[in-house]
Amino acid sequence: MVQQRTIGRAADYYRAETIAELIAALIGLADRSTPSVRRLRREYSRRLKQMSGEFVRAVAFAIAEAAVAGALHVACELIASHRQAFAGLKRKDIQRLAAGLADWGSVDFFGATIAGQAWRRGILSDANILAWARSKDRWKRRLALVATIPLNSLARGGTGDVQRTLQVVRALIDDRDDMVVKALSWALRELAKRHPKAVTAFLQEFGERLAARVIREVQNKLATGLKNSRR
Repeated sequence: MVQQRTIGRAADYYRAETIAELIAALIGLADRSTPSVRRLRREYSRRLKQMSGEFVRAVAFAIAEAAVAGALHVACELIASHRQAFAGLKRKDIQRLAAGLADWGSVDFFGATIAGQAWRRGILSDANILAWARSKDRWKRRLALVATIPLNSLARGGTGDVQRTLQVVRALIDDRDDMVVKALSWALRELAKRHPKAVTAFLQEFGERLAARVIREVQNKLATGLKNSRR
């Protein structure tokens, strides 16, 4: 029992030390660009490779709550790059991480790296994503759409999911918030790479309700493979 308490205290100390050191390293970065932040994260992923998923999640949650530029990016990638850490995520953990999202960059990164992956793996349910789609918060509504990207992006492990993608798109089809409109276009364009016939049929059925931007960009994607036609 004494030995277990000693081991526990040592783990607690190492976790606290790691959190403090990583936050200090983020604060001390002269260059806050994404490549620079990612290099730092990779260094710590190597250090924590042999640690338990619980340990890595605890570090990541603490980092995510630090008011430091790049903190959420590091926290999400620490979890995403550690198999046990991601596998042990709970719905409440993801909702906790998503609570403070308030800009398109963070929303898109979180949606593609954590939320969409968790949805595809069954950690989040369709109902959880649709709850975001019904939110009064524009960023949660955008997040619901961005979460469809890992369902359809080959680079993110997606195989294509017409049903789940289009249920979110339909839930937000009349939303004219610019951040939501752009994400809806993205969701349909990503789906079009795998299921162009389904997206074409959707445009034909719901074209009158879709924002003009969405129709233009998705039609261009279907016709040329590009979001915007060449001039």
